[in-house]
Amino acid sequence: MKIIESVPNFSEGTNQETVNAILNAFRNTRGVRLLDSTYDSNYNRLVATIIGSPKAVEESLLCASDIAIERIDMRNHRGQHPRMGAVDVVPFIPIRDVTMDECVRFSKSYGRRLSQKHNLPVFLYDESARNEKRRDIDFLRRGEFEGLTEALKDKERKPDFGPAVPHPTAGATATGARGIMVGLNVNLSTPDLQIAKKIAKAIRAKSGGLANIKAMAARIEERNITQLGITNVNFIKTPLYRQLELIRIEAERYNVRIIGSEFCGMVPLDALISVVEYYLKLENFKREQVIDIHIPPD
Repeated sequence: MKIIESVPNFSEGTNQETVNAILNAFRNTRGVRLLDSTYDSNYNRLVATIIGSPKAVEESLLCASDIAIERIDMRNHRGQHPRMGAVDVVPFIPIRDVTMDECVRFSKSYGRRLSQKHNLPVFLYDESARNEKRRDIDFLRRGEFEGLTEALKDKERKPDFGPAVPHPTAGATATGARGIMVGLNVNLSTPDLQIAKKIAKAIRAKSGGLANIKAMAARIEERNITQLGITNVNFIKTPLYRQLELIRIEAERYNVRIIGSEFCGMVPLDALISVVEYYLKLENFKREQVIDIHIPPD
């Protein structure tokens, strides 16, 4: 059976009724499993993780997107995470018996249908992008929702589907095929956002840090701390322990400590195994020694 994953991001993290309505679209679709969801008021963002058959996943995503577009008004949206639309980004990820090329086709089908139904500009990114520059979602999202009208006048930012003007309340959406990524939020012992931004800049690939790492800084007001939101786009080439140790090194420059971390979404077993191997200094360890992989699912 073909299985794909999707990790859609919606621009809502405060309205519980809207969050539940979006998540119920996944819960109520046969052939789809909602594995995880996270949302909060600091980023004002809902991130869900679903798996299932390609057709069922696409239909559930369209249903959830309809709900988000109906309920979310980007003109009133405020949050610390960059965003350009109510349905901000929808990736298609091959998991079992599915190729990346197939996921490219799934993303194009979803993007075309979403755009046609809502007259919404939709961009294709990563493996689905029409050129190298447009692979980077940060390029497509530059200027965020507030800058969309001006950005869409640029030929390089022309949407792949839909009009070259933003939807008045839902903005625009990016979709595409990509590999598995790991989201890790790292909490720092300082409320100083400028320090956190300097650390984020030091570790991200674009500014000379680690390959495959994207990073941003945010304030966690209720705890009076800052947080690094990190996306690792290739945890094999850049293991999680390496990004954590570089954060530790950079934080020490400002007398700042790492005080905690949390995964945003699901994490592959192999990403955790490399961390265990490093910190326990394991020799000749094999993943087959993890008993859980030998236990069949319920």
